[in-house]
Amino acid sequence: MRATLQKHALALLATLALGASQVAAEPKRIVAAGGVVTETIHALGEAGRLVGVDSTSLYPADALQRLPNVGYVRALSAEGVLSLRPDLVLAIDGAGPPDVLALIRQSGIPVQLLTEEPSEAGVLARIRMIGAVVGQKAAADSLADRIALGFARLAEDRARISRPKRVLFVLSMQNGRVMVAGRNSSAAAMIGLAGGINAVETLEGFKPVSDEGIIAAAPDVIVMMQRGDHAVAAADLFAHPAFRLTPAAADRALIMMDGLYLLGFGPRTAEAARDLMSRLYPAANRDRAEAVPRP
Repeated sequence: MRATLQKHALALLATLALGASQVAAEPKRIVAAGGVVTETIHALGEAGRLVGVDSTSLYPADALQRLPNVGYVRALSAEGVLSLRPDLVLAIDGAGPPDVLALIRQSGIPVQLLTEEPSEAGVLARIRMIGAVVGQKAAADSLADRIALGFARLAEDRARISRPKRVLFVLSMQNGRVMVAGRNSSAAAMIGLAGGINAVETLEGFKPVSDEGIIAAAPDVIVMMQRGDHAVAAADLFAHPAFRLTPAAADRALIMMDGLYLLGFGPRTAEAARDLMSRLYPAANRDRAEAVPRP
């Protein structure tokens, strides 16, 4: 498995390097577009290079307080970016809109895109790529190695789970329309890392689901983000006619976590998966704690 992970990481690095070749010199003034970019630059100790961030840069908590906000990652302000006189815009793939990125490039500012692949390989490749861009290759390698060790330990604990739970990630419930995470989504990837089974593998990405689909999914646990319009109280969730008929309703099994922490696939990914696993399987978590010899 480790060889496969290394193979995927090398492929991702090769792809990302195509963008890196356009950066002529080590950038001193960086605009980060994507919470994972901002978080990784901070983790590498290079926050001083940041001159602006996007509105998803919620970690560290003071990032948006200290730095100018150039807008939502997929709706960036060209004027806001250009006014900061960056020598690089480092953004996740999907940042935009495309005409804004084109205008920034036409102004002579390189825009480097990083894959959003929500996987162990994607996490490690992004860290190493950002480290190369900011001249911190050794620090990035060290950070990636520590995170890889966390992934390895997580895999060992997943192997001990005898009865994986069916988990449904609910993105939102606005206007009675339930949006959930299907296969090939960041939420499905995180559920897998935490030892769960995604309850709606019949869907692709984030999609609306009918009441019948929710009931058929039969989730044991519901996972949601705890912030803003995405948050729903357990009482309101399980008052919904479809959710009321799921196995999760019996114990009001609702887990709420920070969105960037859970779905960002940044340096805290292994930690986030560990936290989700401990909440999905609290009994197993207690057994592990009791198995640790006391001093």
